[in-house]
Amino acid sequence: MPLTKNTNYLFLLLLFLTFNTGFAQNSSKFKVVLDAGHGGKDPGAVKNGVKEKDVVLDVVLKIGKILEKNNEIEVVYTRKTDVFVELRERANIANKAKANLFISVHCNSVKSGNPIGAMTLVMGMSRTGTNLEIAKTENAVIFQETDYKTKYKGFDPNNPETLIGLKIIQEESLLQSIELATLIQNQFRDELNRKDKGVHQQPLWVLDATVMPGVLIELGFVSHPDEARYLDSDKGKEEMSKSITNAILKYKSNFFNGNDVIEPESIISNRTVNNPKITTDKVQENSKLNKTFYKVQISASPNKIDTKPSNFKGLKGITVQKERKIYKYFYGEENDYNACKMKLEEAKKKGYASAFIVTVTN
Repeated sequence: MPLTKNTNYLFLLLLFLTFNTGFAQNSSKFKVVLDAGHGGKDPGAVKNGVKEKDVVLDVVLKIGKILEKNNEIEVVYTRKTDVFVELRERANIANKAKANLFISVHCNSVKSGNPIGAMTLVMGMSRTGTNLEIAKTENAVIFQETDYKTKYKGFDPNNPETLIGLKIIQEESLLQSIELATLIQNQFRDELNRKDKGVHQQPLWVLDATVMPGVLIELGFVSHPDEARYLDSDKGKEEMSKSITNAILKYKSNFFNGNDVIEPESIISNRTVNNPKITTDKVQENSKLNKTFYKVQISASPNKIDTKPSNFKGLKGITVQKERKIYKYFYGEENDYNACKMKLEEAKKKGYASAFIVTVTN
């Protein structure tokens, strides 16, 4: 996180706990914050006669125009004109709005090579290859802000060691962010026949500082001549905005239904689940003894999945818990935290990079 390492973590945690109540009260409309990247003195990527800040603003306004026709949705913009907005303020706008989603729209660019295609990023700790360079580029807007050394003390977008220090405050939001990102990429691939460059986890400040599920969409590469023309065309902007809108609406259908709001849960170092509705014999036994034990949450989905090993990359002993509209899937059950950490490593080696430990008490 930016600012001082410890004080800002505490600030965000307190902010998170405050909004935990706010989300529960927000039962009227589904709020979406639309964030057009860059703007004003910060043009973003400029290649092949195309400015990133102009393309993304047009796409965001088109998304908003469609969403605003839905009476169940409230749209909040971080900018609607060509102005410079600090990363800190973009996050503040989303948090103050108590939004259900944060959507940041950008364009990609590279100095060498000629890649093409769209990708969607969520908050994460990966620090490898091209995607780390994207994270550095999107974070580097900090340097254009006044007094950035004070506002983001200890945070250097160009220093990988700084990026390690970032923390995911909301594991639950991360899982929902991945779900939204997947829906967006599916739209790009299946409806527009775009090159699908996938969903990636990266340490992005603006996603880390917001307390709701969020994604950063890279519409395509302005460094590729053909893709630049598509992104800058009316046809391209219309198609991309409709695809993103469709994904948002599908996400809303899956995770939000009027008063049935999925509430974020507070996190300190591990998630604590009180009186879970997990019906395994061992859980019931531990409940009677009033013990604390640990599980590894490997995924969450609006769909119920058979817990057989073949559905979970060979992992055995999967349990499931339903909370509102989401099914949560857990691997292992240990009385010892260190033993559960071994289960966590095993799950990650199987490909569950976003897995985390939950503390279960009864």
